[in-house]
Amino acid sequence: MNSEIVNPQKARKGLSRILHAGGYSLAGLKAGWGETAFRQEAILSIILVPAAFWLGQTWVEVALLVGSVILVMVVELLNTGIETAIDRIGTEWHALSKRAKDMGSAAVLLSLLLCMGIWMAALWKLFHD
Repeated sequence: MNSEIVNPQKARKGLSRILHAGGYSLAGLKAGWGETAFRQEAILSIILVPAAFWLGQTWVEVALLVGSVILVMVVELLNTGIETAIDRIGTEWHALSKRAKDMGSAAVLLSLLLCMGIWMAALWKLFHD
């Protein structure tokens, strides 16, 4: 068995591993910012997250409102990761590649519908109670 380390990140321990992982996460956010859909969702979150503190009456309501917005961005990043990995494998059309990309897109759609539903329910409660 080859004992050579393929990924140096796996050999890091403690604070060094955490700091390097944080750097990779920031690089992922920077890469995500280069995607139009993620950028639009991030800009919208700048409005919606503070609005959640105004709209939510309890910490649970605020957490649901903020969490639903962040969930959309998380799913968008995962979808972009799937699409990027598929494109890395090959850009030619393949049924399985299409299926993977379509499923990632469907996940984004479901997260957006969930977010909209939570926000509409909160707004309904505010204006009709």
